[in-house]
Amino acid sequence: MAAGTLFTYPDNFRAQKVLIAAQYSGAGVKLADDFVFGETNRSPAFTSKFPTGKVPAFESADGKVLLTESNAIAFYVSNATLRGADTLQAAQVLQWLSWADSEILPASCAWVFPTIGIMESDPKAINQAKTDVLAALKYLNQHLLTKTFLVGERISLADIAVFCTLLAVYQNVLDAASKKLFNNVNRWFTTLLNQPQFKAVLGDSVKMCDGKVEAKSVGKADAKPEEKTEKKKAKKEKKEKEEKKEEDDDMDMPAEPPSKDPFDAMPKGTFVMDSFKRVYSNESEEKSIPYFFENFDAENYSIWFAEYKYKNELAKVFMSCNLITGMFQRLDKMRKQAFASCCLFGKDNDSSISGVWVWRGQELAFPLSPDWQIDYESYSWTKLDAKSDDTKALVTQYFSWTGKDKEGRDFNQGKIFK
Repeated sequence: MAAGTLFTYPDNFRAQKVLIAAQYSGAGVKLADDFVFGETNRSPAFTSKFPTGKVPAFESADGKVLLTESNAIAFYVSNATLRGADTLQAAQVLQWLSWADSEILPASCAWVFPTIGIMESDPKAINQAKTDVLAALKYLNQHLLTKTFLVGERISLADIAVFCTLLAVYQNVLDAASKKLFNNVNRWFTTLLNQPQFKAVLGDSVKMCDGKVEAKSVGKADAKPEEKTEKKKAKKEKKEKEEKKEEDDDMDMPAEPPSKDPFDAMPKGTFVMDSFKRVYSNESEEKSIPYFFENFDAENYSIWFAEYKYKNELAKVFMSCNLITGMFQRLDKMRKQAFASCCLFGKDNDSSISGVWVWRGQELAFPLSPDWQIDYESYSWTKLDAKSDDTKALVTQYFSWTGKDKEGRDFNQGKIFK
């Protein structure tokens, strides 16, 4: 597994794709301490290893690997899943990395930089850049019409790289009206933005552009990246001082407000959801399903069967899968105390969606929070007897993704909410 130090300045999208890839692969990538752009990367110690002085730059823990191009670094710290399951997928990943650098990045910079004041405003150049970015988004939107991710059925380095290249566009210039033209890209972008691995690098709250965008004049304070880095460093030091003061004054601080998670008001019981999820994720069904029944606390947790009501509306299989994915995304705050295995049975124009859900408490969970009520009424919900043999058979079927639905359709694919 790759491990080493990444040299970069704050909020560098090129470094972010490396860090996100490392989150997925488990690579031990740490940021260099006290890096100052314009100083550290011009020092003899740095240029003796990286003669171009470019960042991000990566040095392996043993000092034997030295890399400077962000795509190369991201590829190096990735695992096999991110790089592509086979030779074809690996080639497709590289294709998307090149596409992002050639089709999005130059136009993105020409459109974004004048709006944040680090490039002189040229209306003609900005209009051309906007046209080029929107053309790239149109192509991406068409590609994602029938796909959840760019390559294969899982997040790959292609998704990470294209996302990071587009991030500044979504944050600074792509307003609400423009976004409406690219619903497939928005769905894909939002899906990635809400993944834990992306949040670990970007934070829980990434502000997006919604209003009118205008170019700013370039001032001296904004002209040099190294000066901006110095300001950020000063802000960081000030923040650390303030946090230290807060720690010193902690005894005088009022208690934190009670949690707003509706599940926290219910008895915890003996069933540990996180423990079951770990077993389910890391062990075979032969071990994880018996573990579930042996540890399930029927007094404080309940099991429910859900069926999508409007089967006549289910056309293409990929669209039906997107219904499940969309629901899971909107229920993200339920994950701590809930688990579900949802299955799609059948084929195009003849399919069904159903699933087994488990959560803390004995009542239907969705009415507990307005944030959870968007999708659940599209399903019929049946509370199951946790001790019955029929329930055990149903749970086993859905947790192991096997069998047929009530109308005899064969299992097609499944998704897990955990």
